[in-house]
Amino acid sequence: MLSQNFMLEQDPLSLERIRSVLVRLEDTIIFDLIERAQFAHNPRMYVRDAFPELKELGFDGSWLDWFLKEIETFHAKARRYTSTHDDSHSPDEYPFTSDLPPPVLKPLDFPKILYPNDINVNASVLSFYTRTIVPRITRRATLALSASKRSNGIVGDDEYEDDGNYGSAATIDVEVLQAISKRVHYGKFVSESKFAADPAAFIPHILKPNRQALDALITKPEVERKLLLRLRKKASTYAQEFNPDGDAIAGSHVNGTAKIDVDGVVELYEHYIIPLTKEVEVDYLLHRLDGMTEEEIDRLAGNCA
Repeated sequence: MLSQNFMLEQDPLSLERIRSVLVRLEDTIIFDLIERAQFAHNPRMYVRDAFPELKELGFDGSWLDWFLKEIETFHAKARRYTSTHDDSHSPDEYPFTSDLPPPVLKPLDFPKILYPNDINVNASVLSFYTRTIVPRITRRATLALSASKRSNGIVGDDEYEDDGNYGSAATIDVEVLQAISKRVHYGKFVSESKFAADPAAFIPHILKPNRQALDALITKPEVERKLLLRLRKKASTYAQEFNPDGDAIAGSHVNGTAKIDVDGVVELYEHYIIPLTKEVEVDYLLHRLDGMTEEEIDRLAGNCA
């Protein structure tokens, strides 16, 4: 099995290895979404200053912002993150929060894989996840909550959306966000691998910035089509209930009984993850020649002996 361990992997830019990582991340994202779908929307978690308790602690932000800050602070101390300008930082980990503490341990001496860059689209990941994905995947739990509240005489606005499971829901939110972030930023590996294989094809569109041309060079419609088909099959399988023997229970994923909104998972990839990944890939390419001399670029393009 191809490894995500950069200290062991001999060719971290092989497309086979990159594909293996991305396929495994599909499983992680689907399972995390299934876990989040157990809880109601809880929109209060995503509203800045909605919790007076956090204001008393001196924190200015949402409940999820606070969760991310606290968790990533610990992860930073455990050497998960360093400055994005530090060549020794982990090439596939990107924090959502800033001003993180330095690691307790000395940084690992990772091999130099990617060209130096500071591309981080986590703000966009966080926005589309909280505004679009969470309401979609939690709809079933939210409706079940409202029915339960009505049976207890709670009606109107108070019957919807909030089940109070702020800790459990936010814990899963962080896991989903980190998995999606890793998946999206892995686009840098795709771009570097393809650029290294044929620099001359990319260099003219980098020197005279042409996003459309670069996008065309990295886009493989058939690969994307197969990805979405595979994703639907996986989500449909994981959305079922299984008996003690491990066999799927017939009909356990139809008529609104599935553990996850399969169409929602596919749309997450089709309309958000794939397009945002390609934005990262193109942005990375547009900065791929930063700091290089004309002679270095010519040599890379094969124009010099």
